[in-house]
Amino acid sequence: MAKKAKTEAEIAEFRNRVCDAATRLFIERGPQNVTMRQIASEVGVSPMTPYRYFQDKEEILAIVRAEAFHRFSETLENAVANAPDARSKGRAVGDAYVHFAKTYPSAYQLIFSFAQQDEDQYPELVDANARAQKAMVNYVEEMIAAGLLEGDAQLIGYMFWATLHGIVVLELASGLRGMNGDTLREKIMRTLYAGMKVLPPHLDD
Repeated sequence: MAKKAKTEAEIAEFRNRVCDAATRLFIERGPQNVTMRQIASEVGVSPMTPYRYFQDKEEILAIVRAEAFHRFSETLENAVANAPDARSKGRAVGDAYVHFAKTYPSAYQLIFSFAQQDEDQYPELVDANARAQKAMVNYVEEMIAAGLLEGDAQLIGYMFWATLHGIVVLELASGLRGMNGDTLREKIMRTLYAGMKVLPPHLDD
């Protein structure tokens, strides 16, 4: 008797199970140390089963990283949308960024720790990455339009992004050695704003 074909819902549910299992393994061992056989074992299926639904491990990694990028971007976009005015957007993005990294460290690690050589082969990942980059620049454009900042929006956005990322990585790795991450972030941001000769966006609120 022929095996009944899976419904679209069943296929989606299985793909999600595979991605969840792969994510755990990627975080625990690093993608380079994970095989499709190990992913299949984690899900409880035969070694060849995942190949019916995914091309290879790299495709699975691209899918879970794209999802992490989208979650990250949505967090920042919501923070910007809910900020009461242009001057509050910088602080809102910084707070949302740190909250996301601390609340979802696995997703944050997928975004920034596991780059892939052929990312352009995965359009969904390319789009998700681009969305994240826009999320770290668009609010700067709004602040420039409001006369709160001067300069290149992308450069300024990346300056802030690099600062936040460095602090978060050190804090998650317990590398600040007694320094409070929020205090460090405030002082660095104040220094950056002072260098641009503008008022900081409610950093002491």
